[in-house]
Amino acid sequence: MTILQIYEFIRKFAGFNEMDMADIILGIESSCDDTSAAVIKDGVLMSNVIASQDVHKAYGGVVPELASRAHELNIVPVVSEALSRAGVKASDLTAIAFTRGPGLLGSLLVGTSFAKALGISLGIPIVMVNHLQGHILANFIRQPDKPVREPSFPYLCLLVSGGNSQIVRVDDPLHFEILGQTIDDAVGEAFDKCSKMMGLGYPGGPIVDRLAKQGDPARFKFAKPHIPGLDYSFSGIKTSLLYFVRDEMAKDPDFMEKNKEDICASFQKALIDILLDKLVKAAKMTGIREITIGGGVSANSGLRTRIEEEGRKRGWNTYLPEFKFTTDNAAMIAIAGYYHYLAGERTPIDVAPVSRISDF
Repeated sequence: MTILQIYEFIRKFAGFNEMDMADIILGIESSCDDTSAAVIKDGVLMSNVIASQDVHKAYGGVVPELASRAHELNIVPVVSEALSRAGVKASDLTAIAFTRGPGLLGSLLVGTSFAKALGISLGIPIVMVNHLQGHILANFIRQPDKPVREPSFPYLCLLVSGGNSQIVRVDDPLHFEILGQTIDDAVGEAFDKCSKMMGLGYPGGPIVDRLAKQGDPARFKFAKPHIPGLDYSFSGIKTSLLYFVRDEMAKDPDFMEKNKEDICASFQKALIDILLDKLVKAAKMTGIREITIGGGVSANSGLRTRIEEEGRKRGWNTYLPEFKFTTDNAAMIAIAGYYHYLAGERTPIDVAPVSRISDF
């Protein structure tokens, strides 16, 4: 029996008052350029508020200093709105979960400092959460009056975003093992670089995905890496695209404009092929048939379709997070923090944010 099952048994049968026993967790996410706050009551999501920053589009990428300044402006109204939508007061909170890292240090500092200050003022504990763990547990976010499909343990998670590309074995909500990861660039960065190289705009992932739907994925071929084991590499395929576009543009200056849909479709297919090749190997090596995806790139329609196709072909049980839980959000931080809180974990007030996963 899990910790969560034991806890819910006590609540149901020990005669405690519902409000006295309710665990209400405020989640705070500020790892990059989205300020988000969410409230979870006994594992059920009551609110999830996100303030995005459009200022970065003009620069073709996130500017860390601008991001941290925007977090400072957004954090109070975002948390206030999350509490209001959940119908709770700050004094009702049991604990505060916050993203400690990895991410942009200045952005993380805003969320961490706010969580500390609010925790001290309310006299309640704070619980640090690994941002990547939040993505991995996104399929466990329960919503009122809405059925949820949760993977059984153990399961494999293909974690794909702008900063990370990993295959993770998940044995329970608190125990993970990284089976493979990128040795250089993340797949989300490859999408962004493709868009920037072609002058399509930022963020690149959704733009490339949209154009790919209109193109022929078999039209062009790009070099794929040969990395042993379950690790990834995406630096070479970015270079392959660069040289391809350069050479074709030398022959026809209008080549990219005439063929942008086919270029996006072919490049996206190559990236997904790389991701799925290692995921299939990991599933065979471990014998695990419970497969999930998480992270910002898990919103990619091509990847979602291929995961489901591979699942039907190979007998996997596949789980795709809702689109609203694929990008950075505090709901995933709150649910991860909830599991840590039930396990009795508490974070000391002198904790500092960390930018790299290796420092967590």
